[in-house]
Amino acid sequence: MSLPPDNAFGVYVHWPFCAAKCPYCDFNSHVRHNPVDQQSFVEAYEREIAHIASLSGSRTVTSVFFGGGTPSLMAPNTVETILNTIGKHWSLATDAEISMEANPSSVEAERFKGYRTAGVNRVSLGIQSLQDDQLKFLGRLHNASEAIGAIEIAQAVFPRMSFDLIYARPNQTASEWEAELKQAIDLSAGHLSLYQLTIEEGTRFFDLHEAGKLNPLDENPSAELYELTQSITADAGYQTYEISNHAKPGHECEHNLVYWRGQDYAGIGPGAHGRLTSGTKRLATSTHKNPEEWWQQAMVNGHGMEDQFTLLPEEQADEFLLMGLRLAEGIHPKRFEALRGEPINPQQIEFLETLGLIQTKKSGAISATPKGFLLLDAVVADLAA
Repeated sequence: MSLPPDNAFGVYVHWPFCAAKCPYCDFNSHVRHNPVDQQSFVEAYEREIAHIASLSGSRTVTSVFFGGGTPSLMAPNTVETILNTIGKHWSLATDAEISMEANPSSVEAERFKGYRTAGVNRVSLGIQSLQDDQLKFLGRLHNASEAIGAIEIAQAVFPRMSFDLIYARPNQTASEWEAELKQAIDLSAGHLSLYQLTIEEGTRFFDLHEAGKLNPLDENPSAELYELTQSITADAGYQTYEISNHAKPGHECEHNLVYWRGQDYAGIGPGAHGRLTSGTKRLATSTHKNPEEWWQQAMVNGHGMEDQFTLLPEEQADEFLLMGLRLAEGIHPKRFEALRGEPINPQQIEFLETLGLIQTKKSGAISATPKGFLLLDAVVADLAA
């Protein structure tokens, strides 16, 4: 399914602009009421790609992911220029996965053929719900009919596609979620990303919650909906290969596996993060979040990076543990030990196994159990201690 950890290399391209800010979203997204000068921004992307390539050295790019924001607000020729620039400074694998996040408005759906021509071969649709009242609650600009239409167009245009749903919404019942999820499975084409609603600081939902005007679903009903999700997706032949991502064999998102497996990736664009290995060092990069500030820095300095530092061995190991245990395949303790210079406490492993929160596979890998996934933050903290 994927290349070994030392071979896979991803490029993340962040397009920070949105038509509207969703009330649950804490991503680096910005609304601009005047049209964005894409040609001007593309030049800044070209400069930053060249700079990051000088840091990474010669690599073969196995995946590219256009995230946001709303990348489907980009013109197809903008996407094509960025992909050509990536191919110019790195070697782009002939079978590279090229993903793009898209919103399912009818105008953006009409652009899908242009994105496919530009090189995009996988699309991830931000559907979020298949119910009109819930789409309104989530601040989405599309309705359920437009969502279904976008799914159908995406399936016709792209070799692979996925879409997101948000569940565990206020007052949502198990029967309501079961009906919506089964409808989603009927519409899907091999991959679903299913996220529980979380109230993040800095969002409109957070302000409403603080004011007592929004009450999230309690912990126990949320856990029940999570378990129901695992049961329904498994019955449909979808494997939970990551805590919130479900796919039929061969439909996993290769780019996201780069993150979860602790592999290298370049972060391009406003607010993007990257991880680059140079010898025994692992470099962490981040760029300015404000699009205009990032653009100005890129045009003056050749990049919009705000921070660049070498991760300490314990930081590398803890990050590997945090990301890797999100995967059903888990992590191998020997790689953790190689990163940190000391092994995971075997007594802690035994203790968590006794509680039924983790398991050791025949390969020696450690993975969370279904019960452990519900308490993953605590499991990671215990193993990292």
